[in-house]
Amino acid sequence: MKPMGTVPREFAGQDVVMIAGRSASEWVDSAGDTPLFVYDSAIVAARVARFRAAFSDVDLHYAIKANPLPALIERIAPMVDGLDVASAGELAKALVVKSARAISFAGPGKRGDELEAAIRAGATLNVESEGEAARALAIGEQVGVAPQLGVRVNPDVELRGSGMRMGGRPSPFGIDADRAAALIRAIVASGATWRGLHIYAGSQALDPQAIIDTQRATLDLAARLADSADATPPLVNLGGGFGVPYFAGDTPLDVERVGAALGEMLDGRDAVLGETRFAIELGRWLVAEAGVYLTRIVDRKASGGETFIVTDGGLNHQLAATGNLGTVVRRNYPLALAHAMGADPTETVSVVGPLCTPLDRLGDRIALPHAEPGDLIAVFLAGAYGASASPAGFLGHPPAHEIVA
Repeated sequence: MKPMGTVPREFAGQDVVMIAGRSASEWVDSAGDTPLFVYDSAIVAARVARFRAAFSDVDLHYAIKANPLPALIERIAPMVDGLDVASAGELAKALVVKSARAISFAGPGKRGDELEAAIRAGATLNVESEGEAARALAIGEQVGVAPQLGVRVNPDVELRGSGMRMGGRPSPFGIDADRAAALIRAIVASGATWRGLHIYAGSQALDPQAIIDTQRATLDLAARLADSADATPPLVNLGGGFGVPYFAGDTPLDVERVGAALGEMLDGRDAVLGETRFAIELGRWLVAEAGVYLTRIVDRKASGGETFIVTDGGLNHQLAATGNLGTVVRRNYPLALAHAMGADPTETVSVVGPLCTPLDRLGDRIALPHAEPGDLIAVFLAGAYGASASPAGFLGHPPAHEIVA
């Protein structure tokens, strides 16, 4: 038997999986079928409130890539100060619910039409190279609109313990720190509107001290660049990196400790950043624990002395839970038998999806109450990098339903 991660506290202790006051089976009846994602917007609102309490006078941005469902973006947009996008498709969704002034666009491979769309709309383009800046300036001249340009910096530090390290090494993301000041000076001299810095060192970190140390280094880097370029950034996006506890043994991030430390750092920041606003960009931390993936058991079978519970959904909708989205060692997300969550486990089973690949395994030799075809399996921490980050077209199964509660 292998351990599972801890069920998020909003669902812990339930006898039957309840989401926003309704049972899993009621949500499935509403949707008409499984597989189904349900996102509890009240949990997201509670995360936002917790952030506001911990980080005074720091803007909060939602990174749409974590979950780009339009209905969810619509709920989140009024709660946050900005939306961060990574494609023209995400930009179009963001513009429906937020002013372009509050939208920033990052990503290392922006096409010309994407640059033009952002420039025409008035969104901030966080350029990631000298070449991208030159293309943006040329497009701005062609269309007669001064671009709103920030610079994404590949920092000279990395976020220790992060799931994805995006700084302190050669990277497709951002311009190396030692070349950033020259690019800032060129942007300011060009007549474009200078919008500031985006400095992102990593993601999915649970160690508060690692985040604090990275934020300190980020502030120092921002001050050095402002001094060297003789240009105070209107905004410094400090990135995010806040992780969530997916697996057994994970400890939830102490965001209050991070917020207190950042407050002290901002109070004592370099004078060159005295007029600068600061933002933290979060996706996973806001939405991951708000989502539950519901999939129905279609078969129960024995093979080689093991029991397999076969469901109608798997890695085609919830790739991360199968361990195939950047996880080096496969570990089990928390999951439950939806109608008997509070029951004692009676058997060890593997929960597998319907796809013709051994990679399609939602639960590997886990302890569950006895389950039969027709029962629902609930996979938790499904609110981020779920449906949109999974190969939905693989083998031609239908997409999952998605509901915002």
